[in-house]
Amino acid sequence: MKLKQLFVAAAAAAQFACAGAALAQAAITMASTTSTEQSGLFGHLLPEFRKATGIDVKVVAVGTGQAIDMARRGDADVLFVHDQAAEEKFVADGFAARRHPVMYNDFVVVGPKGDHAGARGKDIVEALKKVSAAHAPFVSRGDKSGTHAAELRYWNQAGLAGAKGSGYRECGCGMGPALNIAASSNGYALTDRGTWLSFRNRGDLVVLVEGDTRLFNQYGVMAVSPARHPHVKAKEAQQFVDWIVSPAGQAAIAAYKVGGEPLFFPNAGR
Repeated sequence: MKLKQLFVAAAAAAQFACAGAALAQAAITMASTTSTEQSGLFGHLLPEFRKATGIDVKVVAVGTGQAIDMARRGDADVLFVHDQAAEEKFVADGFAARRHPVMYNDFVVVGPKGDHAGARGKDIVEALKKVSAAHAPFVSRGDKSGTHAAELRYWNQAGLAGAKGSGYRECGCGMGPALNIAASSNGYALTDRGTWLSFRNRGDLVVLVEGDTRLFNQYGVMAVSPARHPHVKAKEAQQFVDWIVSPAGQAAIAAYKVGGEPLFFPNAGR
C-alpha cells in the first residue's frame, strides 16, 4: 500500500513538473519598437493573443536597429519593427524565413504652434529645408530606430545630410523622450502618428507637416529562424505571426483607438 502511494505521489509530481515546464515554455520574447510600446498598442493586443493561444509575450521595446540586432543575436523569438529595407536584409541574411506586412500609419512633423521656421505644409523635404535655414531646434531620436532611419532618409532627400542647421540635436532616446525634449525646447521633431496621438505632454507642439506619401510608415513581423538560432521558440513565435496577420489579429489592431482615433491600420497580405 505504501509503495502504491509513493508511486502515485511520484507520478503526480512528474505530471505537475511537466505541466510547469509546458507553462514556462508558453512565453516568447519579442523585440519591437518604442512606438508600438509607447502607443499602448501591445497593452491592447497581447492579452487578446494570450486569450487565443495561452502564450505570454515579453516585449523588449528599443529602436528598430537595436531590435534587429537583438534578433540577429538570437535574443528574441519574434521581431516586430518598421524599417522595411532593414527587415528585408534580415530575411535575405537568413535570420527569418519571411517578412509579413502587418499594419501601417504615418510619420508627421510636430513643432511649435507659432512655427517660427515656417515649416507648415505637406512637403517633408521643403519643411526640413526651412528648419535647417532657420537653424531651428530639431530633436532627432539618433538611436538607429525606424523613425530615425526615416528622418535621415528625408534629410538626404533634401540634400541636407551634413547641413541640418545649428539647432539640430540627437538625443539617443525613444520617441516619447524625444517629444518631451521638443516640447520643452519649443522645437521640431519627426514622430510616428501612433506615439503622437498617445502623447500627453505636448506643451505648444502641434502637427505641422503631414500627408506627404513619403511619410508612409509600414510595420512588419518576422519569426526568428531556428536554423540560425536553434534555441528560439519557433513554434510559439510562428503562432504569434500567424495570429497577428489573421482576421482576428488584424481586427484587434483596427479596434485600438485613442480618443476615438485609430493609431494603426491593418494591412496584412496587401
